[in-house]
Amino acid sequence: MGSIIENLQKAREIAQNNPCVPQELQHYLQKALQAASGLDLSLTSVASANRLTSSMTCHLNTLCIETSSKTYKKQFSSDPEGQLYRMLVRMIGAKRILAIGMLKVSSLFAMAEMVPDDNTITICATESYFEKLSKEASDYSSYCNKISKNIGPIAQSLKSLTNIEKNRFKQIQLDLHDKELAAKGEDFDIVFIDADQRNPADYYHSVMENHLLRMDGVLCVENALVKGHAYLENTTDENVLDVKKLNQVINSDPRTEQVVLPVQGGLILLQRSQTFIGDEEIFPQGVVKDDVFWGYGRRRILDRMQLNGKVAYVTGGGQGIGRAFCHALGEAGAKVAIVDLVLAKAEAVASELNLKGIKSIAIAADISKPEDVQKMLDTIVAKWGTVHIACNNAGINMNSPSEATSLEEWDKTFNVNLRGLFLCCQAAGRIMLNQGYGKIINTASMASLIVPHPQKQLAYNASKAGVVKLTQTLGTEWIDRGVRVNCISPGIVDTSLIQSEDLKPLVQQWLTGIPAGKLARVTDLQAAVVYLASEASDYVTGHNLAIEGGQSLW
Repeated sequence: MGSIIENLQKAREIAQNNPCVPQELQHYLQKALQAASGLDLSLTSVASANRLTSSMTCHLNTLCIETSSKTYKKQFSSDPEGQLYRMLVRMIGAKRILAIGMLKVSSLFAMAEMVPDDNTITICATESYFEKLSKEASDYSSYCNKISKNIGPIAQSLKSLTNIEKNRFKQIQLDLHDKELAAKGEDFDIVFIDADQRNPADYYHSVMENHLLRMDGVLCVENALVKGHAYLENTTDENVLDVKKLNQVINSDPRTEQVVLPVQGGLILLQRSQTFIGDEEIFPQGVVKDDVFWGYGRRRILDRMQLNGKVAYVTGGGQGIGRAFCHALGEAGAKVAIVDLVLAKAEAVASELNLKGIKSIAIAADISKPEDVQKMLDTIVAKWGTVHIACNNAGINMNSPSEATSLEEWDKTFNVNLRGLFLCCQAAGRIMLNQGYGKIINTASMASLIVPHPQKQLAYNASKAGVVKLTQTLGTEWIDRGVRVNCISPGIVDTSLIQSEDLKPLVQQWLTGIPAGKLARVTDLQAAVVYLASEASDYVTGHNLAIEGGQSLW
């Protein structure tokens, strides 16, 4: 846009100073200039507004101002790239980033906000002023510990990452043995290549052939258009010719698909194509084109663990383990009904999910009552049409010596932990059996495997053992009709219920019997519920998955 605006301004000046130029032409030149200038200003203002959401904004703004009169002003320009890269890192969950060439320092620190610690951004650059720029930026940011610098010949730096011989860097084809060697080196979620340097196509080959980019990673080529010059004919500029060559290499690579964004000098976003290997392609000897190679149903394993379009409910979802399950299922793509005895608790969790863009509803129900269970399912079906995932998690625990356990305590415990769970399994199971698909996940307990001590909880232990046997029975009865039933047995979970001062001695006693040396967190259970709810676990039924840090082994 800057180049277009500059040329339009010159054209307008020439037109205004030449009486032979028609007024109509001057009018349209003025309109074109206004449109271009307005768009440029609008894009800048939107990007500036977005940057206000960054916790690092003050540091970078100060940095931009203080370097505005210096030779390296361009490195801290207030363009939208930092915001774009920050969003890109967040969207794909990138943890490791490689930059080949010089990225703007402001962009580097924008990404550093979003990645974990421990040198997760690696830079390979040759510019002599890079160290100076980084040092100045370090005065304004606490993210420098996330950046690892490799200053020197880029090919040599890449060699240290790929752990292969130097003469392979310009090699386009690698045999299987070479690829195995390359796989021993580093790989990255995002790789940046600055096209505005000598021979950038060589670095593209190095990244792709040596597997520096993860299978699902994103390669970003900066300055891919060189302010519009890359697509102009009859240019003799060596840098522009190098960029044109890189663009030709990328466009002719059948392994990739890409899009160009008009950000500053042009940004190519590139990923490996999911379909470039057709049946007509010649495969290296030994490659077996089966479900392992392609993925079952042509879907990769992480795709098979997605719950997009699925409808789930979680009983006891208003706190603790149930709340964690609600978030996990929602993050995996499911719509979630949060069910709790106390409506306010369910509504609070529904509000949390809504903030994350997860469709959810809150339902109050006493699962020990058949009418409440049926009303719960009727509400979900009326809202979303069906139920695919039933997460029966609600439960209670009351402690007393066995000889002093009252019938009231026994009945109350079994009414929730086993009767209520049975009612939910049966009611949800009828819907699932009718549609020929469903996943039921029951929360049992480590107490189904061992007798926890020193606490005395006869009714609880017996009820959770019943949950396991109920799960096993339904799991075998219903799997051939498309419904899988499994359960999770958590160990002792660190929740607010056991964080009082009075319970500290008891917690210390529990820790001596846990090989992991710590209590479980609710987040330790989330991956299990997503796995059991997804199609990736379609051959698993009647299973009791213990997540207890090894406690049941001692």
